[in-house]
Amino acid sequence: MIRGILTVGGWTLGSRVLGFLRDMLIAAVMGAGPLADAFFVALKLPNLFRRLFGEGAFNAAFVPSFAATLTVAGMAQARALAERMATLMTLWLALLTGLGIVFMPQLLRVLAPGFVDEPLRFQLAVELTRITFPYLVFICLTALISGVLNGLDRFAAAAGAPVLFNLLSMGSLFALTPFVATPGHALAWGVTISGVAQLILVWVAAARAGMPLAIISRPRLSPEVRDVLRKMGPGLIGAGVTQLNLAVDVIIASLLPAGAVSYLYYADRIGQLPLGVIGAAVSTAMLPLLAKQLRGGKPLSAHRSMNRALELSLALALPAAAAQAALAWPIITALFQRGAFGAEAAAATSHALTAYAVGLPAFILVKAYLPGFFARGDTATPVKIGLAAVALNLALNLALTPWLQHVGIALATSLSAWANTAALALILRRRGHWHADKRVRRNVPRLLVATLAMAAVLLVLRMAMPDPGGSTARIVVLAIYVAAGLVTYFGTAHLTGALPLGELRRLRRR
Repeated sequence: MIRGILTVGGWTLGSRVLGFLRDMLIAAVMGAGPLADAFFVALKLPNLFRRLFGEGAFNAAFVPSFAATLTVAGMAQARALAERMATLMTLWLALLTGLGIVFMPQLLRVLAPGFVDEPLRFQLAVELTRITFPYLVFICLTALISGVLNGLDRFAAAAGAPVLFNLLSMGSLFALTPFVATPGHALAWGVTISGVAQLILVWVAAARAGMPLAIISRPRLSPEVRDVLRKMGPGLIGAGVTQLNLAVDVIIASLLPAGAVSYLYYADRIGQLPLGVIGAAVSTAMLPLLAKQLRGGKPLSAHRSMNRALELSLALALPAAAAQAALAWPIITALFQRGAFGAEAAAATSHALTAYAVGLPAFILVKAYLPGFFARGDTATPVKIGLAAVALNLALNLALTPWLQHVGIALATSLSAWANTAALALILRRRGHWHADKRVRRNVPRLLVATLAMAAVLLVLRMAMPDPGGSTARIVVLAIYVAAGLVTYFGTAHLTGALPLGELRRLRRR
């Protein structure tokens, strides 16, 4: 499991670094105005459906079934299941994409109602989303084949595919801008092109792993396919709670003054670094492992795997959240404040980042708890919890936004994530599927001590080091903050026994 987590996390880290470069370019070229708002809505809409129909619900239902079929019936039957699901997904998503392109104005009136009163921003959003929407088909098929690779214990290609998204997005911004109406149009075309490239990459990887898949074959609703579809239905909400909350955020942010959507996007991108590297990696590696352990009659092994995943998640999530909260302003100014992205936009974005940091550990813990349900074939319970979390997020948005504007949206998302996490943990514990073992109970308080020590050092450094001004100087100062935080956290964690250096060396070698 550790090897899988580190493989996925390493590739995701590389993708996130490239993503920062891409977002720095976007901020410098488009800033946080109407064009940026329109592009971020155009990017978020297919990504929302991708995470619901692809990474979220599909992985929750398909990966355990594929892993079980592979273990019990062999490669041929597992391949047949994957090809039948690919055919159904292609037909369904092609229909959804066609309808979305035709009825895009009506769809955006629901998902971005605040744009309607600004014809320029609304028309830009419609045009850009029509360009990006076919990305949905390609990236969901990429998620399907990635699930096959994960079931085969092959993680690298699936985790590395998003690197192409960032590279092609940046390339399109430079190469296509002279030939299209706006830089936003160039970025939109880059999104769709990257979907094709990612699909080709994972298909080739699956073929090399001994499982070349026919994307289109004769549709057949076999019992295994019906079982996946049955579990996938409720999983659309259960595995996509965070995405549904973010959709609610966009709806409400569109009602705020221009720039609010962009502030939340840039802040969320910073939060997505640890969430993607830690949360997605843990979830991706844990789901097939737990499914195999439970299918093989090894519940104690599954219990130990979940505790180690939770411990690792907290060991990385707690300092990441504290660092984002303490360094929100230096992070945003160093990464984004240049060109069209000025000091006012940096201040607004840093406030949103602080609010998102409050919920970062919860976002990651949700990713660690959900496989405990999905590996047992239970997608209904996360649905019920997810509906409650979405309702809470909406209520908190309505209560906080009038007072805190876009910061209230970010804070509502964080608080609802903590409620979601607490409910998942409580139900798993009541069912006897998980309880914190002795090692977790011993180490978590020590990790909190190390996190508080790191936060104190960072705050003292911030008071001692004023804003130097200039992009290069800010990046240097941010690097000093990061180095000081890492030394303080891991040094304190070693001294308290939460993360002994010898264990870290063993993890690195593995």
